[in-house]
Amino acid sequence: MDLRPISPPAGTRPGLLYQGNDWNFEILRDCYDAVAEIAEGELGLTTYPNRLEIITSEQMLDVYTAHGMPLGYRHWSLGKRFIAHENAYRRGMMGLAYEVVINSDPCISYLMEENSATMQTLVIAHAAFGHNHFFHNNRLFREWTNASEILDYLEFARGYIHQCEERHGIAAVERILDAAHALQGQGVHRHSGSRRLDLRGEQRRAEARRLHEEATFNDLWRTVPVDEEQQPDTALNDPLRRRLGLPEENLLYFLEKHAPLLAPWEREVIRIVRMIAQYFYPQPQLKMMNEGCATWVHDYIMRRLHENGRIDDASYLEAIHSTSNVITQPDFDAGGGPSFNPYALGFAMMSDIARICTSPTDEDRAWFPDIAGNNRPVETLKHAWAEFRDESFILQYLSPTVMRRFRMFRIHDDTSAPYLLVDAIHDDAGYRDIRRTVAQNHDPASMNAEIEIVSANMHTDRLLTMEHRTTRGHQFHPEDARRTLQHMADLWGYGVQLIERDTEDGTVLATHDATGRGGVRR
Repeated sequence: MDLRPISPPAGTRPGLLYQGNDWNFEILRDCYDAVAEIAEGELGLTTYPNRLEIITSEQMLDVYTAHGMPLGYRHWSLGKRFIAHENAYRRGMMGLAYEVVINSDPCISYLMEENSATMQTLVIAHAAFGHNHFFHNNRLFREWTNASEILDYLEFARGYIHQCEERHGIAAVERILDAAHALQGQGVHRHSGSRRLDLRGEQRRAEARRLHEEATFNDLWRTVPVDEEQQPDTALNDPLRRRLGLPEENLLYFLEKHAPLLAPWEREVIRIVRMIAQYFYPQPQLKMMNEGCATWVHDYIMRRLHENGRIDDASYLEAIHSTSNVITQPDFDAGGGPSFNPYALGFAMMSDIARICTSPTDEDRAWFPDIAGNNRPVETLKHAWAEFRDESFILQYLSPTVMRRFRMFRIHDDTSAPYLLVDAIHDDAGYRDIRRTVAQNHDPASMNAEIEIVSANMHTDRLLTMEHRTTRGHQFHPEDARRTLQHMADLWGYGVQLIERDTEDGTVLATHDATGRGGVRR
């Protein structure tokens, strides 16, 4: 929609952007301009250009199904997810978000047409400026994603998958996609910001991808008896390991480059899944900060609109009611579970930082000497939004005040003891222990299993060996490991072995095997 300023619509009281619940596109443009004036003029937010799209509840279900993306390739799992969401929504078992926002350039915000005028204003502030500013400025997003290219790449991916379906058949394509989807959680690079996606370059290179020839491969090698003395060296200086780039944490990347039996189009399909998974990689690490930033921004803007006489008391109460619902932290027994509501914790920490900057206590000065009383709350928040992810943000800024408000404490569960031990309470040492524990719960290392490909026997039976570094009691469920490992074997084409090894002493805790099916190439 066009977001150029226009004159106030006839019939609106002077000063007010709207009255009642109804809205039209003229009112929406006025609300956008009023929100932008505060977001850019008072808060100094910097954003990608905005694009607002009004959609129905049915279209919002479509957006849910596609993980919030405006377009994507076809796969049966999306239809399954749509039916599940639709049934839950029709039966009243779930509600729909007021908006969905996409980290792209321009930044796309979907607004539900059923929203009231107040909610449209609130979600413009929340998504088009709060989330947008965070996408535009956070270091992790800037290092790992390129917002200006994702939409073009999704269009390319959809077209390429469709061409493969027409040329090779839907079943053949789904077989590759099913396996790649099962492995996509381990299909990202995690430890190097230099691997930022160049999606336009990927499109260009896709047209001229080097074909992985099989001229040097003879399947008769599988029938040769294995001589242990001729096994390739698994030391780090082994030339084969160096050529294969082992150890390798990105399973899909290794399969794309080195799986012996994959056809070129199958490698490209795996690459598409890998690239999209890489685009989503930063988001779980920034969930709490992203939502906290957007909620703080919309709360500030709606308050300022009310103070400036642009919305009336009824509209402001509606905004407060909506915000209160979003930032509610249910009790453990009331459905809160072991995790904190990211909206609640994020908003509480953002608000607390602003308080520390303007009205610090002696405790705040002791804990946060660098920001306490600096009278620069917005600048302090913008620095935090740009430079931290959830884990480091909590380690830096979670205060005793917020810990008391959320009634945090830490329990040590020793399975050999008949009791639970509360080992961190509300004292100086306890606060620091609690803060470290909450941060660890947001650590990406705790979200993803540590799996690496450590060897590939290219000389004889082509056995691919992986290691899962873990601890006792945190091993894979055998059936889950077997099913997922079989997807790996299907793509590799030969046997695959997964060794679960204790991180501390190197002891082998379990071994899982899957047999290759001679590849998936037809």
